[in-house]
Amino acid sequence: MIEEKSLSLENALLVGVINSRQNEEQSKEYLDELEFLTYTAGGKVLKRFTQKIDPPNPKTFIGSGKMQEVLEFVKTQDVSSVIFDDELTP
Repeated sequence: MIEEKSLSLENALLVGVINSRQNEEQSKEYLDELEFLTYTAGGKVLKRFTQKIDPPNPKTFIGSGKMQEVLEFVKTQDVSSVIFDDELTP
């Protein structure tokens, strides 16, 4: 008898920036890699958010308008994780 298991993936979204150190193509490549890593860790990326900002906002990494856009998406979708393409500190 074959046993079937259903796989439940955690919903996630990715956030990246385009700036003087990272152009649009590089940002896409990094987010592609993050999406793959998310999948291997048991997640499914629902959406990617990117913003041209230089330097990144020290409090939120992205601008307040983009942060509001991310927040609205999280509130209306079943998002468990928001993954930023950078090292963040509390």
